Amino acid sequence: MDRLSSMAIYVKTVEQGSFAAAADMLNMSSQLVGKHVAALENHLGVRLINRTTRQHSLTEAGQNFYERAKIILAEVEAAESFAEETRMEPRGRLKINAPHTFGINALSPLLPEYMARYPEVSVELTLTNRMIDLIDEGYDAVFHVGELEDSSLMARVLAPYRLITCASPRYLDKAAPLNHPADLQRHECLVFAHTSLRTQWEFEGPDGLIKQPISGRLMMDNGEALVSAALAGFGVTTQPSELVLPYIRSGKLISVLPDYSVPERPLYIVYAQDRRLTPKLRSFLDFAVQHFGDDSNLSGVPLA
Repeated sequence: MDRLSSMAIYVKTVEQGSFAAAADMLNMSSQLVGKHVAALENHLGVRLINRTTRQHSLTEAGQNFYERAKIILAEVEAAESFAEETRMEPRGRLKINAPHTFGINALSPLLPEYMARYPEVSVELTLTNRMIDLIDEGYDAVFHVGELEDSSLMARVLAPYRLITCASPRYLDKAAPLNHPADLQRHECLVFAHTSLRTQWEFEGPDGLIKQPISGRLMMDNGEALVSAALAGFGVTTQPSELVLPYIRSGKLISVLPDYSVPERPLYIVYAQDRRLTPKLRSFLDFAVQHFGDDSNLSGVPLA
């Protein structure tokens, strides 16, 4: 007899309280139910159920086996459901959130490729630099830059987020020398209003890690606006590489402090913990890892 089937029949027998009740539930004879239970007992070498003419009762081994068998059968069901879902075509609305600069310059240009690959999926993308409550606000996935707090959520680790400090040639021609992070005290810094970037910029170089206090007359909550000010020759800014690299390549901006780099920041895509991911969410997580991932960190990990 198939052991998994016998295990399922045994669990149903325990839950129904008798061979006859389990037989009625399973649409088979009580004799066949008894044979399945006996086959399990022979395989295990222990008695699972004490049988008398009036009643059946579980042995200690029978109770322990019942508890474990329920877990095994639930995992088998979950595995079968997972396999079935992977064959399904992703469809439905996918609600995603990302930081402004990453969403505009890195994610948005790739969404047409994703949607062409999965024509039954529609995407709702919102962009914000504030902290998002994924569960309460009903998001399927959220891109997050920076360290994560402990939670019951899951995350896939993506390639680190790189920032570059730069300014326009026009500004640098008239400004004081800029050879060390401490020189920023004599410069007009274009300040990003979110995270610790509003009060200090960090650099790694020959001196180790430097946390340099900064200040400036212009503070904004939007990276694109700060880069526009930098292009106009107003000051020095530290912004994500995908935003400033095109201007650096064209010569409109110049990367400064060549001996010092801004520490990379972790980037994650966060989603609710659920062992039965929907096909649409699984397809998007895989797509995000394909385009933004670090190949050594492809699996989902708990945040806790």
